[in-house]
Amino acid sequence: MTKWNSLSASLMKRLKLHYQMKNSIPAIAQARSFTTSEGHRPTIIHKRSLDILHDPWFNKGTAFSMTERDRLDLRGLLPPNVMSSEQQIERFMVDLKRLEVQARDGPLDPNALAKWRILNRLHDRNETMYYKVLVAHIKEYAPIVYTPTVGLVCQNYSGLFRRPRGMYFSAEDRGEMMSMVYNWPAEQVDMIVVTDGSRILGLGDLGVHGIGIAIGKLDIYVAAAGINPQRVLPVMIDVGTNNEELLKNPLYLGLQEHRLDGDEYLAVIDEFMEAVFTRWPHVIVQFEDFQSKWAFKLLQRYRNTYRMFNDDVQGTAGVAIAGLLGAVRAQGRPMIDFPKQKIVVAGAGSAGIGVLNAARKTMARMLGNNESAFEAARSQFWVVDAQGLITEERENIDQDASPFARKVKEINRQGLREGASLVEVVQKVKPDVLLGLSAVGGLFTKEVLEALKGSTATRPAIFAMSNPTTNAECTPEQAFSILGENIIFASGSPFKDINFGNGHIGHCNQGNNMYLFPGIGLGTLLSGAPIVSDGMLQAAAECLAAYMTEDEVHEGIIYPSISRIRDITKEIAAAVIMEAIEEDLVAGYRDVDARDLQKFNKEQILEFVKINMWDPDYPTVVYHQD
Repeated sequence: MTKWNSLSASLMKRLKLHYQMKNSIPAIAQARSFTTSEGHRPTIIHKRSLDILHDPWFNKGTAFSMTERDRLDLRGLLPPNVMSSEQQIERFMVDLKRLEVQARDGPLDPNALAKWRILNRLHDRNETMYYKVLVAHIKEYAPIVYTPTVGLVCQNYSGLFRRPRGMYFSAEDRGEMMSMVYNWPAEQVDMIVVTDGSRILGLGDLGVHGIGIAIGKLDIYVAAAGINPQRVLPVMIDVGTNNEELLKNPLYLGLQEHRLDGDEYLAVIDEFMEAVFTRWPHVIVQFEDFQSKWAFKLLQRYRNTYRMFNDDVQGTAGVAIAGLLGAVRAQGRPMIDFPKQKIVVAGAGSAGIGVLNAARKTMARMLGNNESAFEAARSQFWVVDAQGLITEERENIDQDASPFARKVKEINRQGLREGASLVEVVQKVKPDVLLGLSAVGGLFTKEVLEALKGSTATRPAIFAMSNPTTNAECTPEQAFSILGENIIFASGSPFKDINFGNGHIGHCNQGNNMYLFPGIGLGTLLSGAPIVSDGMLQAAAECLAAYMTEDEVHEGIIYPSISRIRDITKEIAAAVIMEAIEEDLVAGYRDVDARDLQKFNKEQILEFVKINMWDPDYPTVVYHQD
C-alpha cells in the first residue's frame, strides 16, 4: 500500500540489531525484546541439579554441555556423552517406532493413541525437544496431538491423566477466579485456549475431559505459529456435565453434577474473562468446542471488548471460505465468480452457521457490499439440518439459521418443500458445492452422491468437514468411486490420496482449522489489535485461498500440505497485520509501535513476523541464586 513507506533508518537499525544480539544478550538484561530472542539468549534459572532435570521447561537431558553440567551441578547425573539435539531426535524416533506397538494398552488401543502416549511422555520431561520433534515432523504428528487423535484422548482422558497441564476453573470456584489466575507461574501469557467441554469435536459432552482439545490446539500454536510455549495456557471451565456416563463414573475427574445454564453459566464465564484479562491484559483467548447454544452468544458478548475469537465459528468458517474460493479456481473460474456458486449446506450448528455467515459476507462484498448484494448472496444457499430443508415455514426456527431459510415462492419453483431430504435438495438444486458440517458420519450416502452427478458444475466440490474422522460425512473413496475423478474433495480430518492407477491422483484436501487459527492468533498478537475483526478473519481466509499456485489448484489441490504450516502461518499472520493496519487497529508489539508498523511494506511485515516466531532451540542455561 502506498502509505507504507520505507522503514526509518533508526527502525531498520533496531531490527538489524536484534538479529546481531540474538546469541549474546542475557535474558535478564532486556526488558523488551522479540520473542525469538528468548530461544537463543541465555536463560536465567533459579534451580540446579535434579530440579532442572525434572523441569520440562529447562531440561535438555543429554544435550547439556559439560560446562553447563558443572555450572548447574549436573555432572554425574547424566550419561557422559553429550548429544546434539539432532542426535536426541534420532534416538527418540528410533524408540518411537519400536515402542508404538508395545505402548498399546491391549489390542483395542489404536496405534495413534500409542503414539500420543509416547509423545506426551516426551512433553512431560523435555518441552523443547517435544516441540522440535513436532515441528520437524508436523505432517506425521499433527494428527496425533490434534485432530483426529485428540478426540480419542478426550474420550479417555481420565485414564490418560498423569500430570496437570493447564488450569481448571469450576463452578465451585465462583468468587475465587481473580486470585486463582495468580497460581499460574508465567508472568506473561500470550495465548489461552478455553473450552467448557460441552461439544468436543462432534463427540458431544465430554466434560472436564475436554481439556485435551485445549492442550492440542496450543501445541499447534507453538509448532505452527511459534508462540512461546511458556506463554500459552490451556483452560478448562468445568460447569458440570450432562453426560450420564460421566456422572455415574467414579473415576471421572470433573464435577459430577449437571451443567449450569442461563445466568449462572454466564456469570462463571464472565468471571473467568475478567480474571484472565486483569492479570494478562494483552492475552488472546480462543474459545473452543462450546456447544452451539452458547458459541454465538459468547462470541457476541465478548468480541468487541476482549481480544478473543471462536475457532469453531470463525476459524472453521475461514478455512471453508478458503476452500470454497479454491474450488472456484479449480473449476477454471476467477475467485470473483464465487457469488455464482450454488451451495447446499448440511448442518446448521455453530460451525455450519458460522460458515454460512462468512460465505454470505464474502459473496456480498464481491457484489458491492450493499443490501441487495446481501440478499443476492443469501439466495445461493440451501441449508439442511436434521429436520430437512430449512424454509420460512419451519416452526420455532433457530434465530441464527433464520436468515438462510428459503422463501416459499423459491422452493415451490424448485419443486421443494419444508423439510425436504438432503437427497431431494441435491437432486433439485444441482449444486456446485455440497458442504458437510453436520457431525453425522456417513451422511453423504450413495444416494446423495449419486444425486450430485446432476450438478451443473464442471467440477463439483464435496466438503466433508466434520471431525473427527468417524464423523466425516463421507470418505474420499466413496466420493471418487461414485462421482469419478473430476471432483474436488476436502475433509476436516486427514485421509490418504486416492491413486486411480492410471497416473492420476484423487487429492484429499484436509480443510483443517490449523491452517488459519495459528496465523490469526499470531497476527493479532503482533499487531497489538484490541479485537479480532471480521476484516482480519477475512484477510486470513483470502490469504489461504491465494496461497496455492494455479497448477496445484488445477490438479484439485485447494489446501497446501501441512508440512508447509509454518510458512503458511507466517503469510496469514502478515495478512492479518496488514488488515489491522488498514482498519487502524494496530497498537504495535514490544519495540515496534503502531507508527513503525504503519511504515512497513509487505516484505518487512513478513520479516517482522518471522523474527517473532519462537524456535525450539536449546538456550544456554545460567544459574542465578535468589
